[in-house]
Amino acid sequence: MTKKRQKQTTVGFIALGCPKNMVDSERMLAEIVQAGFLLAAEPERADVVVINTCGFIEPAKLESLDAVDQAIENKKRGNVKKVIVTGCLSQRLGAPLLDEAEGIDAVVGLEHRDSIVRVIQDALVSDKPLVFHGPTPETVADDRVRLRIGPAHSAYLRISEGCSHRCSFCTIPAIRGPFRSKPAELVLDEARELAASGVVELNVIGQDTTMYGRDLQLKGALASLLRQIEPIAGLSWIRLMYAYPTGIDEDLIKTIAESGKIVHYLDIPIQHASDRVLKAMRRPDTNAALRGLVEKLRAAMSDIVWRTTVIVGFPGETQADFEELLGFIQWARFDALGAFTYFPEAGTPAAEMSDQIPDEVKQARFDQLMLAQQEIAFARNKDRVGSTLACLVDSCDSPSGRAAKRGAKSTGRGRFYGQAPDIDSACLIPRCSAQPGQLIQARVVGTQDYDLLVEQL
Repeated sequence: MTKKRQKQTTVGFIALGCPKNMVDSERMLAEIVQAGFLLAAEPERADVVVINTCGFIEPAKLESLDAVDQAIENKKRGNVKKVIVTGCLSQRLGAPLLDEAEGIDAVVGLEHRDSIVRVIQDALVSDKPLVFHGPTPETVADDRVRLRIGPAHSAYLRISEGCSHRCSFCTIPAIRGPFRSKPAELVLDEARELAASGVVELNVIGQDTTMYGRDLQLKGALASLLRQIEPIAGLSWIRLMYAYPTGIDEDLIKTIAESGKIVHYLDIPIQHASDRVLKAMRRPDTNAALRGLVEKLRAAMSDIVWRTTVIVGFPGETQADFEELLGFIQWARFDALGAFTYFPEAGTPAAEMSDQIPDEVKQARFDQLMLAQQEIAFARNKDRVGSTLACLVDSCDSPSGRAAKRGAKSTGRGRFYGQAPDIDSACLIPRCSAQPGQLIQARVVGTQDYDLLVEQL
């Protein structure tokens, strides 16, 4: 008698949150596939749904809970058997998350990331909700062997975990724990592995990349690490993300300025530019120091592209404080800017401050700031019209059907060095003949809102 073949368990995976969370998702996906589970193209019809959540700020928490609620609804309809919730929201809330969304089958903290297969197996045979939760790990996880969910030619390289800054508005230290540097040899092994798999753009990430090595009492460790990554064969672009202003020193600036692969791009989260608000935020920066840094970077790299992140409506922010921030933004002329209205996060000192700003005032300031930034970004884009840029092609879609019969050309999307993946604008390539991952020379012929229109040469 022929033995009946057992049906493979399908797993649907929903990845939410920042690039650091994406790395965690890719590690879990690799473990799931290596264990023999079948990844489902439609998570709403999988045997098991794993949701890797974000819980940094209230909007991220709500997005995560919406995804969890949808999975639970699919479970009630009989389309899904088990719902497993991992990531920052799980770490932040722990077992009480079961009360937030009734129907979760397992809550998984950060320390159990690499045990996701055992979690799935246990959940499949358990009649009760399971909780895999404990203190934040003291070490930095090994991120090698990932099933990447982004473009094959671009990847994130995490060099540290956690944060030891004590910004009064931030939940990250409570979720991810204190700052820990990943050993340099492990970082380099991962960089080599990614390059060998076809990655040409490496985006270096951490909660604060400029803190790298300081917990190990190593001086100049970040600049040294970047110099060791640079010779790795196959890499064309190395991009430094999340560089805190006070950690950008002369050695780091010189390393970036003189490199042939480290792009002249920095993501520098300043959060504000009023000394009074910065002090209330428990940030060590000052308006004068930030201005000095901008001028120093411009002097070292005339072609530098930078983005920043700011918070408007922080408790106690006066109209004068806001105008100081707005004035700084208009002076610095950041190429890209992400802004948030302040959210009082439970457990943070800022949430207990008495002088909270009304929501309508926060929104009005946010709108004014983003309109000012839009003018700056559009003007900087227009300044690039006529220039020639090296453009990394992310996609090139061939026409089909009637468009193909009419002889329509492929349309592509790419980025020049001043456009980071996922968060920045793009280069639109109306007639693209390149392959994804290829660096091409392109002339900027126009703009389309925040994007550049380029012509392949």
